[in-house]
Amino acid sequence: MRKICAKPVPKNLSVEQKVNRLEICQDLLGRLEIEPNFSDKVITGEESWVFDYDPETKQQSAEWHMKISPCPKKARMSRSWVKTMIVFFDSRGIVHKEFVPPGQTVNHAFYKAVLERLQKRVQRVRTDIADDWVLHHDNMPAHIALSIREFLAKKNIRVLPHPPYSPDLAPCDFYLFSKLKLKLKGHHFRTMENIQKVVTDELHTLTENDFWHCYDDWKKRWNNCVTSQGSYFEGDNL
Repeated sequence: MRKICAKPVPKNLSVEQKVNRLEICQDLLGRLEIEPNFSDKVITGEESWVFDYDPETKQQSAEWHMKISPCPKKARMSRSWVKTMIVFFDSRGIVHKEFVPPGQTVNHAFYKAVLERLQKRVQRVRTDIADDWVLHHDNMPAHIALSIREFLAKKNIRVLPHPPYSPDLAPCDFYLFSKLKLKLKGHHFRTMENIQKVVTDELHTLTENDFWHCYDDWKKRWNNCVTSQGSYFEGDNL
């Protein structure tokens, strides 16, 4: 016998939700068998908060001390005000990013304008897939609103299905934002401009190889989800 801690998960999935995750991943894997380079056409994106100050993790704040040294202490600190950013990327790198204006809510009207800017950006920097790219985003209300679905249909932009409560299957969640925010922890940025500059600089440090590995991991996660019959799988990053 051994005592273990429970692993936090986004949600205790129902049978129907597990079946939905399973079927979507099976469909995506089937698509890859027919068209091995299908994922190269997929552009994934999401919005997230960036904090003016986000405390370090315990591991980040660890210090080297002699065995006889007392345990170091530091005051408890909480996150401060935030800035919302929206990022879209594919297996080659960042396609489009922007920061949401202060006080602006990411509703369906604002998100539609973001998608219009994204489409124009794709036409400039991804000319090889400009007429055949596929959008992947999560199921936030602003993303699945009727006006958004009508806009995507009008522009002939296909949408890759994404099961609810599945950050383990969203590259922004399991890779980009977790990697980005880990480097930002423990720093005070003071101004909105500093946040934007630091985030932009960190995004520029990511290489095409980083994004390729992210997409490769994404496809492996589809397999893991199928193996676990739609449940959250061991070793994932939630």
